[in-house]
Amino acid sequence: MLIFLNIYSSGTTRGLIYHAKEASLWDKAQMISSAFSGAERLSAQNAEQIISLLGDLNVSHVVVTDGEGELVYDSAPNAVEQIRFSQIEEALEGRDVFYCRYDSGVLESHAAIPMMLYGLPLGCVYVSEVDMAQGAIIASLEMTILRISLAVEAILIVFSAVFAYTSSRKMQRILDTMQKVGEGAYGEKLRFHGTDEYALIAGGFNKLTERLQQSEQAQKQFVSDASHELKTPLASIKLLSDSILQNEMDAETMREFVTDIGNEADRLTRLTQDLLAISKAEMVTREHEVVDLAQVISKVFKMLVSLADVRGIRLTCNMEKTSTVLTVEDDMYQIVYNLVENAIKYNHDEGLVHVDLRQGEEDVILTVEDTGIGIPEEALEHIFERFYRVDKARSRAQGGSGLGLSIVQELVGRNYGHIEVARREEGGTRFTVSFPRFDVDEA
Repeated sequence: MLIFLNIYSSGTTRGLIYHAKEASLWDKAQMISSAFSGAERLSAQNAEQIISLLGDLNVSHVVVTDGEGELVYDSAPNAVEQIRFSQIEEALEGRDVFYCRYDSGVLESHAAIPMMLYGLPLGCVYVSEVDMAQGAIIASLEMTILRISLAVEAILIVFSAVFAYTSSRKMQRILDTMQKVGEGAYGEKLRFHGTDEYALIAGGFNKLTERLQQSEQAQKQFVSDASHELKTPLASIKLLSDSILQNEMDAETMREFVTDIGNEADRLTRLTQDLLAISKAEMVTREHEVVDLAQVISKVFKMLVSLADVRGIRLTCNMEKTSTVLTVEDDMYQIVYNLVENAIKYNHDEGLVHVDLRQGEEDVILTVEDTGIGIPEEALEHIFERFYRVDKARSRAQGGSGLGLSIVQELVGRNYGHIEVARREEGGTRFTVSFPRFDVDEA
């Protein structure tokens, strides 16, 4: 590229000088040709007289020929320079000719123009000039351009080498860190200053490793919590069964122990089902469909009304019909079922569970609220964490596994919704879930 620029700059410089030389030499040749206008014929005598009247033309060589190309006047018959007769022949054919050549610090210029009489060539004026000064200027400029080009080329080579070395080191750091992260060292970070591509890659990579680290911690915590939760009913079953085997008991006491074993087995079954449900919510992808939430709420009420009647809890509902969303019906049923079931379980006897379904401008909003025991303010931010219980003793007594609300949050997020929880001033809890509305008519 730089060599091309060097050649281009040199050619441009020569072109400018050639153009100026052509204009100057052309004017002088034209002046000589004009001086011969009016002459009927050319001879050595009148040619010498006419040119002598013009004075010093400041050229190296002047030649005048007749119409046949014979020399009529030669200002330097003993000059070393060779006359370019091919140019004279072209001029005698009626064409203006100019030629310029630069070689080894010497600029050599030639011009030939015809002298016309009645539309026919009377003769030709040939002018040449050898210019050492202009040649020196061209040589100096070309040398300067060459030096500048070489200097820029050297700078670019050094810069490219430094850039390649720096890029190679950064890339090696990235590869080394990726290898460490691949081996499980999620705490490794890339730190590049600036805003270039490497800094952007480092930022994205660090965010990815943070997510991997959080995911691994959450997985470990989940396994630890699940192990703990599973261990408790298994230990109880083991203790009760050992007591039956090691002690003589009457039928009534044995029946109590067996009942306790059955309760712990039921609890273990519920916990296993919840673990499967939360795994299913994270991994299984289903086809979305248009679902009317009013119909889903009606199905949930039919299933849970008997559970509410046992404790005298009233189920009330205020619904806008045709509140449709694009979702998975089983997911929506699970969300409503868990929220209403929790509202019944953690309510006071003779309490109230109210479900409200309405349409916003862009969302369908589902609200489930109860008049129950409520959730302490400090527990609200943890309520959706897996295995979290506000009151562990009461939760176990109600048959809770600590996974219900985690499942609800997973399902809501998977269906592009949003869930919030808040305490009611009158007592109890309010859950608000919103989903993007799907207008069937517009669709």
